[in-house]
Amino acid sequence: MKKFISAFLLATLALVLVACGANDEGSTDEGTSDDGKEETTKLVVGATNVPHAIILEEAQPLLEEKGIELVIEEYTEYVLPNKDLDAGEIDANFFQHIPYLESFNKDHELDLVNAGGIHIEPIGVYSKEYASLEELPEGATILMSNSVSDHGRVLAMLETEGLIELADDIDKTNAEVSDIVENPKDIQFQADYEPALLPQLYNNDEGDAVLINSNYAIDAGLDPLEDAIATEESDSPYVNIVAVRSGDEDKEEIKALLEVLTSKEMQAFILEEWDGSVVPVE
Repeated sequence: MKKFISAFLLATLALVLVACGANDEGSTDEGTSDDGKEETTKLVVGATNVPHAIILEEAQPLLEEKGIELVIEEYTEYVLPNKDLDAGEIDANFFQHIPYLESFNKDHELDLVNAGGIHIEPIGVYSKEYASLEELPEGATILMSNSVSDHGRVLAMLETEGLIELADDIDKTNAEVSDIVENPKDIQFQADYEPALLPQLYNNDEGDAVLINSNYAIDAGLDPLEDAIATEESDSPYVNIVAVRSGDEDKEEIKALLEVLTSKEMQAFILEEWDGSVVPVE
């Protein structure tokens, strides 16, 4: 009797193994899991909240159609997104413009690259007391961020507005306060504030004017088109980009991300959502 049971169990086990082998042979289709569902590629992208994370959220279903699961990792400052990207904690990030990336690479000896431009966030001047730059008094104080890559951008805008004049023999994208050669109103510049703190300084009525990046202004409930007393021209070279590790720009999922983010559908969303205070790249 025991021999009969053992033989029966061995035969049953053999049938199970054959069945498993048959199932394995039947699930070799590329891109298809064992349960017959299409496999997806996971793509983790770091982004600051507004407008970057919101744009990515809108892009999620479009990427899902391409078999890509977009996971958004949100950041509240500008240093960690690049460090985490370099360390492989995320696959890409979306928060910075090209001069900032170039400066960060140089300062931290990294090799992160621009995978493609998405939009421009014109920087603005905000003031609780004055309605225009012309109204700023003699010796007025302007607060600006400690992000050196933004200094040339800000100073070039103020030169365009006629408030200051920069030296002719410099690259104005790299201009510093020391490059000002004409300052008729003796404007005092304080350039040592974290970018995310600038809206709070404005709300606290500190300084005579505050220069705020549009992403932080919008996140704080400000309308760059209505609340700013001056804004950067929309043809600014400071395009916000998707950054990746060198070599990853050729990955199919990164190409798909750029294709979606620059699509007509996403461009229309950006224009409608922010009414011109965030401008998509053509």
